[in-house]
Amino acid sequence: MVGYKFCEKLIAHPNSNDFEITVFGDEPRAAYDRVHLSEYFENQNADELMLAPLDWYQENNIKLRTSELIINIDTKDKQVFTHKNEVFQYDYLVLATGSYPFVPSVQGADKPGIFVYRTIEDLEAISTYASKIRKAGKTSAVVLGGGLLGLEAANAAKVLGLKTQVVEFAPRLMPRQLDQAASDMLKSKIEDLGIRIHLSKSTDEITGEDAIEKMEFSDGTSLNVDMLIISAGIRPRDELGVKAGLKVGERGGIFVNNKMETSANSVYAIGEVALYNNGIYGLVAPGYNMAQVAVEQITGGDKVMQETIDMSTQLKLIGTEVASFGDPFIENDEVVAIVHDNKFTGIYKRINVTKDGKKLLGGILVGDSSDYNNLFQIYINEGPLPENPESLIASSQSGEKVTVGVMDFPDTAQICSCESVSKGTICEAIISGECSNVGDVIKHTKAASGCGGCKPMVADLVNANLKSLGKSVKEHICEHFDFSRNEIYDLIKINKVKDYDEALNLFGRGTGCETCKPVLASVFASIYMETANRQVPIQDSNDRFLANIQRNGTYSVVPRVPGGEITPEKLIVLGRVAKKYDLYSKITGGQRIDLFGAQLHQLPNIWKELIDAGFESGHAYGKSLRTVKSCVGSTWCRYGMHESVSYAIRIEDRYKGLRSPHKLKGGVSGCIRECAEARGKDFGLIAVDGGWNLYVCGNGGATPKHAILLAEKLDDETCIKYLDRFLMYYIRTAPPLTRTAPWLGKLDGGIEYLKKVIVEDSLGIGEELENEMQELVDKYQCEWKQAIEDPEMMKRFKHFVNSDDTDDTLEYVPMREQKAPRPW
Repeated sequence: MVGYKFCEKLIAHPNSNDFEITVFGDEPRAAYDRVHLSEYFENQNADELMLAPLDWYQENNIKLRTSELIINIDTKDKQVFTHKNEVFQYDYLVLATGSYPFVPSVQGADKPGIFVYRTIEDLEAISTYASKIRKAGKTSAVVLGGGLLGLEAANAAKVLGLKTQVVEFAPRLMPRQLDQAASDMLKSKIEDLGIRIHLSKSTDEITGEDAIEKMEFSDGTSLNVDMLIISAGIRPRDELGVKAGLKVGERGGIFVNNKMETSANSVYAIGEVALYNNGIYGLVAPGYNMAQVAVEQITGGDKVMQETIDMSTQLKLIGTEVASFGDPFIENDEVVAIVHDNKFTGIYKRINVTKDGKKLLGGILVGDSSDYNNLFQIYINEGPLPENPESLIASSQSGEKVTVGVMDFPDTAQICSCESVSKGTICEAIISGECSNVGDVIKHTKAASGCGGCKPMVADLVNANLKSLGKSVKEHICEHFDFSRNEIYDLIKINKVKDYDEALNLFGRGTGCETCKPVLASVFASIYMETANRQVPIQDSNDRFLANIQRNGTYSVVPRVPGGEITPEKLIVLGRVAKKYDLYSKITGGQRIDLFGAQLHQLPNIWKELIDAGFESGHAYGKSLRTVKSCVGSTWCRYGMHESVSYAIRIEDRYKGLRSPHKLKGGVSGCIRECAEARGKDFGLIAVDGGWNLYVCGNGGATPKHAILLAEKLDDETCIKYLDRFLMYYIRTAPPLTRTAPWLGKLDGGIEYLKKVIVEDSLGIGEELENEMQELVDKYQCEWKQAIEDPEMMKRFKHFVNSDDTDDTLEYVPMREQKAPRPW
C-alpha cells in the first residue's frame, strides 16, 4: 500500500516527467488494500481490494512487474537483481517491502492446518482448508494473537462458519491500544458474539498426527484445534537491506533518518520495513506520510518526517467500534483520567486530561467511537477544552455533549490523517472554485480516500464553506432529482402527485435509479399512508415482499405484538405456524416473536393463518414504526407509577404503519428504573410523579445515542399531541435513511429549536402537523391483509418468475433444537 502511495504521489508531482518508474512485487497482483482484507471473505473478489486497476499503471507509464522477486542490491553500482537473473539499474531505490507475519518458535508450528493472515493467497488457503474440515465435521478454529489483525482473523474464521477462539499471550486484548477496562469491555462484546477469548496464554507445543489437533499451554491447559491462524505480530521484511549491508536495527527494520534515507546513498525505505526513531509503524497514515516525504526528497523538496508519529486509530472490530488517540495509558500526578464506563450499553470511554483541565493528552473509545473525530482534532491541534472536560464524552442532564465545530479549528488542523490533508487545503479547494461538492474534494485532495473516517468532517467543511460563499447547499436525492427529500415531499404533496413516473416527469429527469425509487416510495407512503403494495416496482427488496430477506435467501415473519402483550391463544397460533412451516423462532429485543426461514412462496400462506388469528403486519421490514416497548408498569410492578403497557399499546396502535425516512422505535417505562429502555429509542416516555416525561431522538445501533428530554410531566393527551408534531416534523424534514438522532444533530439550534417548534409552536404549524398525523392514522391498512386478499398482488410471491418451482438449494444445520442456515 505504501509503495503504491509513493507512485501516486510521485506522478502527481510537477517534476514527475523527469522520472521513469519501475515497480517490483513478489506477489502475483498489484497493490491492494490490506486494511480491509477481511472483506475478501464477503465477496471473494480480489479486484474490489485493488488500490488501482492495471490500466492506471499503464496510463501513468509505470512498469509494473508482479511475481518478480528482488534477491540482491548492489548499492555501489546502483543495481538490483531479480530471481529471474535479470539486472536493473536505478538512480533512486525505494524499499517498500513491508513486513511478514511473526510466527513464534513453537514446536509443531509447521503442521498442516496452520496459517498466517497477511495476503489474499493466505485468505484463499484459509477458506479452502475451512471448507475441507467442515466437510469432515470439524469446526474448531483458534487464532493466536489478540491484536488488531488477530481479531480481524477471528472474525474471518467466524464468517467461514467455524467455532472460533482467540488465544493472547498478554493479559488483555489489543494491549498497545486499550487499557484493562477497555479490553474487558471489548472482550465481553466479542464473547457475546460467540468467540471465546483466552488471555495470558503461552503456547508450549502444537500436536497432531497428520495435521494440527491440539495446542498445549505452559499453564498445563490445552485446546483441541482443527485449524490455527497465527496473527502474533509482524516483523520488518528487511532481508534485502541486511544482505546489501544497510544499517538495520537490533530487532530488525532498515534504519532511516527523517528524510527516509537509509545508510546507502540514493536508497530510501518507507512503511513497515523502515525503522524510524527506533520504531516500526504498522498503520496506514504514518506509511503514507513516509511516502510523501520520500517523494519530496527525491524531487528536491525539503519535507521531512515529524519527530513524533501519531498512532491514533479508529476502526470496527467484529462489529464493535474501537478507537484510541494520543497517549491512552498516561498516568501520573499531573494527569486526570476521566472515564465513562457503561457495562449495560457496552460503551467505555476514557480521556486523559492535564490536571489544570486545559489540555487533552489521549483517550480510548470502545462500543461508540462517534466522538473520535471531535476528540482527535482537539488533541492534535491542542484545542481548548470546555469548563467540564467530562462533557466531551458524557451527556449532561440536558442530553447535550460538547463538540467543537470543524470550522473552529485552525487551517493547519489535519482533517485526514491517512493523506495528511489539512482543513486549509479543503477550504481552499472550495473557495478557489476548484471543487463544488464532497466528491470533488475527495478526488482533488484525496481526503477521505483512505479509511474514510474523516468523510463526515469533510462534508461539514464543504457545506460550511459553500454557505460562506453565499451558495445554497442542497442534499440532492440523486442525479435524477435536484431536490432534497423534504423538497420532494412538499412538491408531491402540493401537486397531489400519486405515482413515481408522474413525479419523475414533473420534477426529475432520466429513468430513475435504485436510490430515488425507494425514497419516493417512502414519501408517497408518508403523505398518503399507502401501503407498499400499490407501487411495488419502486420499493426496495424488503418492502417489495413485505418481509426481511435473510442471508440464505429466505424471509422472516414478524407479526405485530403491541406493547409485548399477547394472549395464550395467539402464542399457540405462533407456535403452530412455526411448527407447520419449520421456522426458527426467536423473541426479539422489541418484545415480538420472529419466525425465520420462510420461503417466498410460503409467505402468503403463513400470513393468512396469522391474520385469521387476529395478527397484523409488524412492519419489521419497513422504514416505519417497528415497536413501542414497555415494562409491566403499575399493573403488576410494585414500583410502577403509571400503566405503561396500556399506554404503549395505545401509542403503537396509533402510529403502526407510519412510514418515515428511517425506522422508528419507541419505549414506555412505568417508572424511572427504565426497564423499557425508553431513552435508547427514537421516542421514549418515562412515568414520573405528575405524568410522563417525553424524550426524543435516541437510538441504539452502530452509533447509540440517549434520547433527550423534550417536555416533562405531560398528561396522556398532551404527550400524544407532542408526539404527533414531533414525528410529522421529522417525516417532513429528515433526509433519506436518517435516524432521528443524526437528524437532530444536523438541525440548526438542536434540541432547543425543536422544543420551540414542538412545544411552543414557534412556527405556527402545530395544529397542521397534528391534523396530518390524524389523517394518516385514519387511513391505516394492514399490508399483508391487503396482499393476501388481492390475486394480482399475490403473483409476486414466487421464487421464479416463469415457474412454480421452489428453491431446493437451501441448506440448514441444527441449532439448539431448531435450525439455522448453513454457514457461508
